[in-house]
Amino acid sequence: MEALAQWLVEFVHQFGYIGIFVMAFLESTFVPIPSEVTMVPAGYLVHQDKMNVWLVLISSITGAIGGSLANYYIAYHYGRRFLYAYGKYLFFNHDKMEKLDKFFAAHGEVSTLTGRLVPGLRHVISFPAGLAHMDIKKFCIYTGVGGGLWMITLVLVGYLIGGNKELVRHTMPYVVGAAIVGVVVMILLYVRHQRKIKAKADAAVLSVAVPEITLEQKPAGGQG
Repeated sequence: MEALAQWLVEFVHQFGYIGIFVMAFLESTFVPIPSEVTMVPAGYLVHQDKMNVWLVLISSITGAIGGSLANYYIAYHYGRRFLYAYGKYLFFNHDKMEKLDKFFAAHGEVSTLTGRLVPGLRHVISFPAGLAHMDIKKFCIYTGVGGGLWMITLVLVGYLIGGNKELVRHTMPYVVGAAIVGVVVMILLYVRHQRKIKAKADAAVLSVAVPEITLEQKPAGGQG
């Protein structure tokens, strides 16, 4: 892993923004390349004025979107066919596919955004989005936002402490932990927001179904 990390650093340094794009693209597919190995050194090169921060971010975010789209289209075009043929062996039937479709129709945006911030999940979150045929524009937007937040974080780490490898190794677990905490907070806020929307909708339906009784209305058969 140390040799691989060194090779990746040299690759990025040699090929510059194209190298960042390629590494971000591969990291966003099922290739298990940790993005911090690429982006932290890029942040350090920004600190040394050897790279432009905006071009680094554009290269990394577009690479992340491109790699995610590759996974998305694989699942979009071939995923259902595969699962319909072999899903029974994976305990995945038509009912679960319908539930997945409904889930991504209602919560695809927040799932895609937060999934890009969770280690391990960011490599595979595009597959269920493609299986559920999530709207492609929304998928790109929320993949870009989530991927952008993570890339900015890594570039910032590299900019501040990228010259100290031991300090980077010591700090990264805390950075990942903070990202996971942030994801939990976003999900809780999202759930709270959804509950408020549902409560308002239920109240509106109730107000239509049960009209208010005014003081002028009299009981049936009353004398007045």
